[in-house]
Amino acid sequence: MESTNSFTKLLNLLKDKKATIGIIGMGYVGLPLAIAYAETGFKVLGIDIDKNKINKINNATSYINHISSEKLKILVESNLLKATNNFNEVKALDAIILCLPTPLNKYREPDLSFIRSTLNSIGQHLKKGQVLSLESTTYPGTTQEELHPFIKNLGFNIGEDFFLVYSPEREDPGNNSFHTGNIPKVLGGTTSNCNKIGLALYEQVVNEVVEVSDTATAEMTKLLENIHRAVNIGLMNELKPLAEKMGIDLYEVIRAASTKPFGFVPYYPGPGLGGHCIPIDPFYLTWKAREYGMHTRFIELAGEINSSMPSYVISQTSNALNKYGKPLKNSKILVLGISYKKNVDDIRESPSLDIIHLLNKKEAKVEFCDPFFEVLPKTRRFNFDLKGINLTKESLSSFDAVILASDHDNFDYELIEKYSKIIIDTRGRFYPSNNIIRG
Repeated sequence: MESTNSFTKLLNLLKDKKATIGIIGMGYVGLPLAIAYAETGFKVLGIDIDKNKINKINNATSYINHISSEKLKILVESNLLKATNNFNEVKALDAIILCLPTPLNKYREPDLSFIRSTLNSIGQHLKKGQVLSLESTTYPGTTQEELHPFIKNLGFNIGEDFFLVYSPEREDPGNNSFHTGNIPKVLGGTTSNCNKIGLALYEQVVNEVVEVSDTATAEMTKLLENIHRAVNIGLMNELKPLAEKMGIDLYEVIRAASTKPFGFVPYYPGPGLGGHCIPIDPFYLTWKAREYGMHTRFIELAGEINSSMPSYVISQTSNALNKYGKPLKNSKILVLGISYKKNVDDIRESPSLDIIHLLNKKEAKVEFCDPFFEVLPKTRRFNFDLKGINLTKESLSSFDAVILASDHDNFDYELIEKYSKIIIDTRGRFYPSNNIIRG
């Protein structure tokens, strides 16, 4: 009877929007999700160990470029959204959603330390009648191998008095066409009851929930999405230097191929892969595949090609300078855009950082310009002491070469083209000419 009551009570709370939603990890995934629930009418508690993020949320100050402070202010002042770093408050929640980092270590092995430490922090505060959803991208089997035994060891009966689901995030920061509400949500539950609870949890804030048979299938779905992109981008990156040697504009080829109404999806080359998904997620599967004695050659080859692109950009820059009788050493190089993609303030795994690192090793004099950053932030891998410059005809003219690494829409491209001596264009923003080189 108690199990039936736990299921029915939670189901009704979710459907009636009377449940309290807790989201642990208030980054580029967690904050938009928290806003989506609060805008739907749920009371939402954001939990993060970063006190700076907590203070900014509670003071209605956005720390993510594409989220306005005005939107936060409405929700905070309506008491629909607040934030804390106190894990004790988990006991007051009906739903707990984990939006945590899952990086790779230096051996390209999954690092689940953020998930494990969070489970340890919330374990003593969990209670019957709650649902726990993991949204972090990870290898197939994580929910069943890590979360399931943890919850079971606490004495809960999963599927009866506690509910466990996996639903991978699909956020695309900076995409004005797609947001949390209109991106279909994949959902896999540990049991059929877990699926029903997960459906009630997510159907309130997204237009479509795509149910799959179990958590491992949902985990594999997210990996397939990003492996698909990584492999196809790797193909374009492999073709880029070949097309360059053949005197063919690969971007023109892609545009022409895109006119075919079936059988072709355009992907574009670039200076390498960045962000929290594509450079990392495919290697979760390569790691897990070794458990089954399998070698994922396509994935690893694409990773090698994509990882080599910053070095290719440096090679193109060096070759372009040589034509003017200048060595790369001591040349003044401007890197335009340090975000991993255009129009976002996110430098996670950004190839721009690798490019700056390689330029420093070659003893070039490097500066950067990015409308989203006044200084170059410290990351897990790099700590450059650089301040951004303003783009003017005088500043552009002072550089020996300009590398367009991230093509933000609010760059003045006419100014850049007119006053730059050499442009290494890694994004296909300019038409090639004597001083514009594909990188």
